Amino acid sequence: MSRVIHVFRQPERFVAGTVGEPGDRSFYLQAIEDARTVSVLLEKQQVTVLAERVTALLQEVARRFGPDVPAAEGDPDADPLAVPLEEEFRVGTMGLGWDADSRTIVIELLAVSEEEVDESVVLDDGEEGPDALRVFLSPVQARAFAERAEKVVSAGRPPCPLCAEPLDPTGHVCVRLNGYHRRPMLAE
Repeated sequence: MSRVIHVFRQPERFVAGTVGEPGDRSFYLQAIEDARTVSVLLEKQQVTVLAERVTALLQEVARRFGPDVPAAEGDPDADPLAVPLEEEFRVGTMGLGWDADSRTIVIELLAVSEEEVDESVVLDDGEEGPDALRVFLSPVQARAFAERAEKVVSAGRPPCPLCAEPLDPTGHVCVRLNGYHRRPMLAE
């Protein structure tokens, strides 16, 4: 079967979102252009890394080529993911780059593959390799994506102040306390 590459050159929307309750959420990236919608499943850590790298790339582009990227105009996109939500693939490898000709950030997400992914497959249109989602974002769209992605990730369970592991509503065995709970001091 030949490789499928979903290309979004002028997406109307490219967002991170979740399905499920904190502690049991599935993370998705969703691209929408015209009547086409593609959703891919990925890990929370991948969303975090992608948002951080997009922000860092925007800073580097501003340093090299000109002024900082302005914030997006209007209210940030807080809408839920478009439904029906049909997962195209699970993300394995991610690629990120700057296209100087179109002055856009290019994000490529490759499907998980049983074979090791060669670096040359990223941003390549060849027939060999895993399925891919390739999105071209203006700097303003990229900043809006990164800001929303960071909010989506941080909307989960709050971290323990001692060990930074997520706190569950049902309790938390903190490794820093070696399984013991602190007892309140009794007034004498």
